[in-house]
Amino acid sequence: MAGGSGGWRRGAGLLASLLLAGSVALFPGTGASGFGTIATGGQNREHERITRAAVACPEGDDDTCFQARSISQLAGDGKQFGAVGSPDLTESLNPAAHCDDADFLNDGDVQTAAGYPRTRDQATTRLHECIDHLRDRFREAVTDADGLLDANGDIAGAEVDLGNDCVPGAAAERRAKCATLEAFGRALHGAQDFYSHSNWADAADPSRPAGPENPPGLNLPAPSALFDLRGTGTPAIPDGLTTGCFVVPDQPAGVAKCRNRVTHAALNKDTGLVDPATGATSDPTTPRGQVGDNFAKAVTGAIVETRRQWDDLRDALRTTYGRNAGDKMACALTHDDPVNDCRRRNATMLAVVAAGILLLGGAAVARWLIVRRRPRADRT
Repeated sequence: MAGGSGGWRRGAGLLASLLLAGSVALFPGTGASGFGTIATGGQNREHERITRAAVACPEGDDDTCFQARSISQLAGDGKQFGAVGSPDLTESLNPAAHCDDADFLNDGDVQTAAGYPRTRDQATTRLHECIDHLRDRFREAVTDADGLLDANGDIAGAEVDLGNDCVPGAAAERRAKCATLEAFGRALHGAQDFYSHSNWADAADPSRPAGPENPPGLNLPAPSALFDLRGTGTPAIPDGLTTGCFVVPDQPAGVAKCRNRVTHAALNKDTGLVDPATGATSDPTTPRGQVGDNFAKAVTGAIVETRRQWDDLRDALRTTYGRNAGDKMACALTHDDPVNDCRRRNATMLAVVAAGILLLGGAAVARWLIVRRRPRADRT
């Protein structure tokens, strides 16, 4: 499995990384419209590190976290884009994939809101487009997971094999595990970006006047009620919520379509250092991220949101396919050798259940015998 096709896949991933790095250097903002995916151009693989901090297994492991090889497919590993980075390969300029362009300014002054180039309704429509886009990706993950099991309900070995890395965005990538992780990773990417690209969790710079380059912050916690990706309803958007308008070149004082608007450059908290084990942050590099603990709040929000989405995906698999199949699918996604590990897990669970039934049955029989031996007058 480590022959020519594997080399081509690794080469394709490296080429994509180099192309993205080049575009960042030549056109700041291109392909960098969210937490970072690569380790150059000012980025520090923030998406990867956030995802690892959220759902990677520590030294031990359980069925809710991703083992080493599997987390690399979801988060990336420094040498390749993981699924969470795939929107920066194929959707870098799609606002819905990054929750961009849902900008509005209302600092409590009716005059300010009335004079803003976009209405609240226009901004709300764009944010709903982002939510709907991520819901589509989440549903794709649930649908693609059907291929993880064969007709007998067992894990399909060829569909979960990681002898070669998954290739995000590749039409030739057919493995069900790779497809499921890519769809889920794309959903995670946008949900993580929301905390960086919006004022949901942050605060304005108190030393500067409010305006398009310094919009008010909402300082709200995660997870956000807006990102119920399993749902179908239309969430209510807070009046003061804004994300940033994105255009190349991306700069705080907007140009072209972003002139006089809150921009991605003014609002984002995309870059800084994130500990992939703990989620601890340091050295934020964007203007908004350097205000107070804005970068830390964006990262914490993204980590909490990632965990919520993984919990919701597991629940969605159980609801769609039944508890036993859904749990087996989640095990197939998180384990590096699911054909063996998840079979042993199921056998252990069955043994525990059987032992429990035997103990309960034995206790019932013992009680019946005790009652039978009592004099009739003492029986109750």
